[in-house]
Amino acid sequence: MENKKLTELLNLVKRNITLSDLGILYAHNGYDDERYRELKEINLEILDILTDENVNLEKLHDFYLPISEYPTPKVEVRGLLLNENDEVLMVEEKLDPGKWSIPGGWCDIGFSPKEVMIKEMKEETGLDVEIVKVLAIFDKKFHNHPADTFYTYKIAFLCKKLDGNLKTTFDITNVKFFKLDNLPPLSTYRILEEQIKTLVNLAKDENSKTYFE
Repeated sequence: MENKKLTELLNLVKRNITLSDLGILYAHNGYDDERYRELKEINLEILDILTDENVNLEKLHDFYLPISEYPTPKVEVRGLLLNENDEVLMVEEKLDPGKWSIPGGWCDIGFSPKEVMIKEMKEETGLDVEIVKVLAIFDKKFHNHPADTFYTYKIAFLCKKLDGNLKTTFDITNVKFFKLDNLPPLSTYRILEEQIKTLVNLAKDENSKTYFE
């Protein structure tokens, strides 16, 4: 199955799981509760078939725990930092060896997206940065990412270096600047080449507005 069709199918399955959870949460009788739980189980089995071989049904049950309130998408931040030659700062994570991304990660409870981005940049690269502006808000369903269990929004910031020197950490094996026309192999779960190019174009245009989907 082509990647675009697979992504569309995965999004439908995730919506079904969310609707099943809502049905369980608001079910008025045991019959409805049982049917919604069965529907959720069927969709988890479909998700198990469609997603990465490292994600099994047991892990999916851990991901999609019973809800106690209305479910919402997960939020991820990514930071674009350019040097004086307009090269892109990128990191290689131990969890995805040989693949690179711009710095970032999941948003943490208790921190604003801006605070998370500053924290992630420091932890992953050793640099203290300030946030210049929000460059883009991506919805992963509109992009050619590999199949994923989560429904995710990505907030991409333009960052400016304040202080510090590049260094690796316990979960980052390499930190380096790359030319836009010579990017390394990418961790496509995290970022795509088309997204990096969009962000660089937005960053270099002083009059650009935030891109969103």
